Amino acid sequence: MGPNGAIEILYAKDIAGIGDEREKSNYMAEKAGEYGDAFANPYNAARYGYIDDVIEPRNTRFRIIRALQSLATKKLVNPPKKHNNIPL
Repeated sequence: MGPNGAIEILYAKDIAGIGDEREKSNYMAEKAGEYGDAFANPYNAARYGYIDDVIEPRNTRFRIIRALQSLATKKLVNPPKKHNNIPL
């Protein structure tokens, strides 16, 4: 969920209590910035273990090439089947 949608849900009572539209938009922008800094970045997700790694844009091509090279020689070996799937 993006910061704007989350702010509308989390601070609905506070936002409803503000009468002035300009003040309401300033409040929402401030809270969206706080939410973005706290939750909407990949570094916090990596710190908590939700994702394995954060790849910087300049390293993306190298990481993809390395992953494809490791898969180029992969052999898929399935165990032999014990039973047939006969219609009953």
